[in-house]
Amino acid sequence: MKKLLSLPPNLVTCFHDITHTDPKEWFCTSDPIDSKLGSGGGTTWLLQACRNEEKHSETTHRITDDLATWTGNEKRILLHAGGQSRRLPAYAPSGKILTPIPVFRWGRGQRLTQNLLSLQIPLYEEIMHKAPESLHTLIASGDVYIRASKALQDIPEADVVCYGLWVDPQLAKNHGVFVSSRKNPEQLDFMLQKPSVELLGKLMQDYLFLMDIGIWLLSDRAIELLIKHSVNENGEITYYDLYSDFGRALGTHPQIEDAELNQLTVAILPLPGGEFHHYGTSREMISSTLAIQNCVIDQRMIMHKKVKPHPAIFVQNAITQYTFTSENSEVWIENSCIASDWKLNARNIITGVPENNWALNVPTGCCIDVVPIGETDYVARPYGFNDAFRGALDKEDTLYQEMPVTDWLAQRGLDAGQIIHSEDLQAARLFPICHTKDELEKVLRWMTSEPELQTGKTIWMQAQKLSADEISAYANLRRLASQREEFRKYNWNALADNYEKSIFYQLNLQEAAEEFTKFRLPLPHPLPDSAPLMTRISDAMFRTQTLQLKEGKCTNEVKREEDTAFRLMREGLTSTVKHKQSPRLSVYADQIVWGRSPVRIDLAGGWTDTPPYSLMEGGNVVNIAIELNGQPPLQVYVKPSNAYRITLRSIDLGAMETVTTYEELHQFNQVGSPFSIPKAALVLAGFHPDFSTEHFSSLEKQLQAFGSGIEVTLLSAIPAGSGLGTSSILASTVLGAVNDFCGLNWDKQEIGSRTLILEQLLTTGGGWQDQYGGVLQGVKLLQTQPGWNQEPMVRWLPEHLFTNDEYRKCHLLYYTGITRTAKSILAEIVRSMFLNSTEHLQLLGEMKQHALNLYDAILRNNFEETGRLIRKTWQQNQLLDAGTNPKAIAELTKRIDDLCLGYKLPGAGGGGYLYMVAKDPEAALRIRKILVQNPPNDRARFVEMTLSNKGLEVSRS
Repeated sequence: MKKLLSLPPNLVTCFHDITHTDPKEWFCTSDPIDSKLGSGGGTTWLLQACRNEEKHSETTHRITDDLATWTGNEKRILLHAGGQSRRLPAYAPSGKILTPIPVFRWGRGQRLTQNLLSLQIPLYEEIMHKAPESLHTLIASGDVYIRASKALQDIPEADVVCYGLWVDPQLAKNHGVFVSSRKNPEQLDFMLQKPSVELLGKLMQDYLFLMDIGIWLLSDRAIELLIKHSVNENGEITYYDLYSDFGRALGTHPQIEDAELNQLTVAILPLPGGEFHHYGTSREMISSTLAIQNCVIDQRMIMHKKVKPHPAIFVQNAITQYTFTSENSEVWIENSCIASDWKLNARNIITGVPENNWALNVPTGCCIDVVPIGETDYVARPYGFNDAFRGALDKEDTLYQEMPVTDWLAQRGLDAGQIIHSEDLQAARLFPICHTKDELEKVLRWMTSEPELQTGKTIWMQAQKLSADEISAYANLRRLASQREEFRKYNWNALADNYEKSIFYQLNLQEAAEEFTKFRLPLPHPLPDSAPLMTRISDAMFRTQTLQLKEGKCTNEVKREEDTAFRLMREGLTSTVKHKQSPRLSVYADQIVWGRSPVRIDLAGGWTDTPPYSLMEGGNVVNIAIELNGQPPLQVYVKPSNAYRITLRSIDLGAMETVTTYEELHQFNQVGSPFSIPKAALVLAGFHPDFSTEHFSSLEKQLQAFGSGIEVTLLSAIPAGSGLGTSSILASTVLGAVNDFCGLNWDKQEIGSRTLILEQLLTTGGGWQDQYGGVLQGVKLLQTQPGWNQEPMVRWLPEHLFTNDEYRKCHLLYYTGITRTAKSILAEIVRSMFLNSTEHLQLLGEMKQHALNLYDAILRNNFEETGRLIRKTWQQNQLLDAGTNPKAIAELTKRIDDLCLGYKLPGAGGGGYLYMVAKDPEAALRIRKILVQNPPNDRARFVEMTLSNKGLEVSRS
């Protein structure tokens, strides 16, 4: 999805270099110099500039000349971020949209390099993915960070869709407001711009109002009219505002009469769990960042353990030798060096200051910005925390450094007449270019706290000076970015060394590994055994990734660190159950214990059950237990034998193995062995010294004490790699049968927990949803909380949509004849979980919420929505791992796509079974006909599925 950015002119030339973004995905330009177009005219300019670039590129030379038609070719996100930034000077040169944002103390998977842009985009992309196909254009502002802490609602078909927030009138009066009738709240009645509190008070009797948060989706027709209204009779783009002009012509009772615009349909949506954080001024930058940090106050969810002297102190990409106190409120230090002899107070923003050993006293309310100019010079720009950078320099009401600018000039023996372009503070050439750091220190002291410092005044008088506008125009942004990177290099080791109180191990550790490699930083000291287990796991995987990047290949050291990560996780998971068991023969000599289980289809939330994600965040999964061709396909038989040994048989594999020693029994962690599962199950049941409460000299002696040998026979009436949770559920079935045979008294919950342990022993990994999906009957939502004890709470769902005659025939199961081992998929995704991959954690969070959405749809017996949500599950799985949908599967599903509400490959995907929800029984018949007549291979076939109402069953002969 292409992003179009309107940026300050100087940033356009180097945006892709300093952000490391792909020009094909990110287009940027600036409004014409000295031309005000407004947000509407600016949108037209931005679209036109992007279209022109594509038109002249070699790869897309066949572009229509019709701009309005071109806008309908694909979905685009437009961000307006080209303002002067008068009230946030610190980030005027690089644009407010690139303002670095501190890592949230409660967030996992964030980047130390994150900025306002990188935080904004995911929500906008999510909205556009959810939007109807008729909405191709999203327009937003670049100086806000908007969060939606709840799932987005469906987006209706309309020409204009706008998001808003329920807010207090005191806040709404500073923004645009959507006004709707209380009788029809989703339909816009009219729009107001910055209405008074009194007016809003009167309207509240009959109307609801939402504050405009600047997220607008426009149909092709709406874009066509916006373009038309932004262009004069000469075809020139002129000033036109999206909000006050276009917006006020919308609604059932528009404020502006316009025959065409009045006809556009409009939908107003409250942003679910919405938060609006504005970064328009210096004060807002700090207050918004503080508000974000306090979004979560539950201390159990806050990973950053350090308590600051004052909560509104933010330091990032900086070397700080200064000791803060509680007096230092509203302090922001970024891309700067603060030496030990500095003196800070309150309301201080320090940006761009190079390494130094200065002794600088920064008064309360004073801010310092240093901007690189040319290849070696700097410009000094001190300013006031609340300065508006507006007004003439000979006016007492023009404030500079939080005092009348006339007073500031007088204190330094100057007057407005000595300043070029003194008619406006933003244009005034007030800020000196310095050639050395020594000059920079002295002139800053003179301009801030020491007006009597003659050497500082001399430097200022002799220096070439720039205005605020000229600083933005001529700043060397590559040098600025390079300095920030250099400071960040020092931060990495400090964060790692102070891991107990820092945010290091909650960061995106993939990025951390890349930066450690790039800067050739030494790995942190090994963590002590006393460190939290999850931190040690993260550390081991971080070392794995860093070493692999440095070596360029998988060395023995790399493998050792990765093995450590998985070993520690196994230790944590296995510590949650009572290991030692005392198996006792609990059947007659001629009895057989018979265990049988259905398999499962995961409908939503798969992967959120997988450690380490489920350990950190908890998981939500909706799945169903099914029988195939009228029977539970997984069966286990356990019986006593006269010989004191263990005999293992597999009916479907035609294999047999005899075990006579503890060593042979413990050889279960070989993937592909036909008897790994029963061996591990018997070990967990106490037939090994590591898991037995009693001591025996040999397995034979233990079996003699037990009273018999053991014969275990397995039957799996499912092809390998099915995706139906076969191995996990077979493990649960074995454990269930052995539990009954040995009198261990495990219930179904404990059998599920021990299956998770068994899979860790086998090193196959995996989550908990497979075994609980089969052990527990029917349709259910399974949920766990963060922590090592991953026993899910079960919420049973009505079975109507799966068993009623109207819907039962719409559920189809088709064996594709294509297989894929889940372990390789699993290992890669688990590795990304360990490394706090930003994209993976975000997607897993969405999948977790998606499971609740499906739970709600089934609870409401909404068949169509259930089918559509299953389709979304499949889309999410593909985003998590592209290999989920290989070419052969994609070609198969393409043939039946139009006949299905949704479909997916159960489990990890890549092959196995295809589960389909047909639109209706007639569509189901057509699907059957298509796939029966033209199967993808000679193994492909339909299998009859029915909902299991029993789950795991264990009985005796």
